[in-house]
Amino acid sequence: MSRSSMNRRDFLATTSAAALAASSAVVAPASGAVQGQPTKPIGQAKGIHPGRVVWVHDPDVLDWKGPEDGRWYEGGRLKQDRVNTMMSRAVCALTGAAAPKDAWDRLFRHHNAARGKGEAGYKAGQKVLVKPNWVGLIHVEPNVDHEKCTLIRRENYMNTAPQMLIALLGQLVEAGVKPSDITVSDTLACLVNEYYTPLSKAFPQVRYENHSDLPGRVTAKNSDVPLYWSCRPEGKDKDVVPTSFAEADYLVNFANLKAHRGAGVTLCAKNHYGSLVRTPPQKGFYDMHPACFAKKTGIYRPLVDLLGHEHLGGKTVLNLIDGIFSGLHPSDLAPKRMKTFGDNWPSSLLASQDPLAIDSVGLDFLQAEWTDFPHQVGVDDYLREAALASDPPSGTFYDPNHDKPTQRLASLGVHEHWNNPQEKKYSRNLGAGNGIELVAVK
Repeated sequence: MSRSSMNRRDFLATTSAAALAASSAVVAPASGAVQGQPTKPIGQAKGIHPGRVVWVHDPDVLDWKGPEDGRWYEGGRLKQDRVNTMMSRAVCALTGAAAPKDAWDRLFRHHNAARGKGEAGYKAGQKVLVKPNWVGLIHVEPNVDHEKCTLIRRENYMNTAPQMLIALLGQLVEAGVKPSDITVSDTLACLVNEYYTPLSKAFPQVRYENHSDLPGRVTAKNSDVPLYWSCRPEGKDKDVVPTSFAEADYLVNFANLKAHRGAGVTLCAKNHYGSLVRTPPQKGFYDMHPACFAKKTGIYRPLVDLLGHEHLGGKTVLNLIDGIFSGLHPSDLAPKRMKTFGDNWPSSLLASQDPLAIDSVGLDFLQAEWTDFPHQVGVDDYLREAALASDPPSGTFYDPNHDKPTQRLASLGVHEHWNNPQEKKYSRNLGAGNGIELVAVK
């Protein structure tokens, strides 16, 4: 099957025929969802098909036995042709288009219309920034030899795969974006040769931005565009967005499917921790960790500010979650097979225009697998705060775009939990609400 065309009937299926069934009992989500019953959606669904999340699963995309079998991103273990097909099917199922080029035209037009810019498509010269999650390459941790720019630890960590990025870049170029107008940026990462070499070989004119001053890479710099935390901390250094983010016209948020010892999960919202040119707890700045990790409900959540900032979440045209692998950050040095995928790798890709819907689905997958961290109290509190941003449970006046509370954020998307891990149905699948629709692509 080519990347440019496909029969929609061959791949579009709702979760009424979900391919996988959970193999073990699961604790009910911390928010109070009852096993076998759908939860009531909150917030306002976003997208061409509001609240739609596409789940593509291909168990044959990977030929890797584990760390004893070398590095998963090398030697053709992760099959580029199948990854390309996964990405194509994701954007087509999300938009209803027959080909990726048409899908991206719909994505750009809908995004511009939603931002009050008219239903305009992509225009030559506009810039696209892709934000992967390369926390395994973070410059402050001892995983990288900075002189040789190679991995010395966590060689098989669950980072956004180079193959996934190559598939995405191919679609953007096919949609008319010049490679030189595309930036792939994780401002806190040291982009090692193991990732940079295949990326730059496939798309040498794309700008690859990281924290370090390395040959061929661009070093992330700050702009003068501020980001204001809605908790209004005093006596802290001013946060600003990176120049590449400020200059971009569109952003693609490409996260990973991971549990997290502090936050419970790390998905699209938390991927923006790498969208500033400083670490989350860096001295002198507002420390993002305490409010993100708090085991409480109805409190201020900085992730809402990141999703609501006009140059971060506000520019996001597409949210993606690389679910080829999963694991627990920062404990797992390599991915773990998942019981809910038949003791195999998840081999999945999630896509949505709604940042809360995709994180809600990612959370449900992780809660179906783990009985501990993804179930901690407050794990979905940021989703509730963001869904109800105009009148959140915490009472916070969310406005990351002004130095003083001026204009409340509107709802940033829709949040709910599925009915159960076997059927994986949400309110739109059940014809019972205006929440999430999970579309499963075999």
